[in-house]
Amino acid sequence: MKEQVETRELKEGRYVIIDGEPCIIKSIAKSKPGKHGAAKARVDAVGIFDGQKRSIVQPVTAKIYVPIVERKSGQVLTIGDTSAQLMDNSDYSTIDVPITEEDRSKLEEGKEVSYLLVMGRTKMDMR
Repeated sequence: MKEQVETRELKEGRYVIIDGEPCIIKSIAKSKPGKHGAAKARVDAVGIFDGQKRSIVQPVTAKIYVPIVERKSGQVLTIGDTSAQLMDNSDYSTIDVPITEEDRSKLEEGKEVSYLLVMGRTKMDMR
């Protein structure tokens, strides 16, 4: 579900867990080491599920958790008011994925779509 890496290994566009919420990294700023301290990194990220901005500042040698994100595809079976039911293309299981009003207008029954599976939660990937 998650693994630990050093802050210096993070890159923009990858994922990180901040305040227990999986986020996508938007920017990383690294400072030089000072006379009495180690180099620091400021990571600015946006939550995958809630869209909330989060940031964290810590030494570049500190460990941080990174979620394991699985990108899967499935076929839309039914479209409800707040969720869509998908059949996974690899193991043919059915999954209920929450959708927004914007996603709902783009979906069609029988159409193939991709979705993210992160820390036991799912999200429609409408790129």
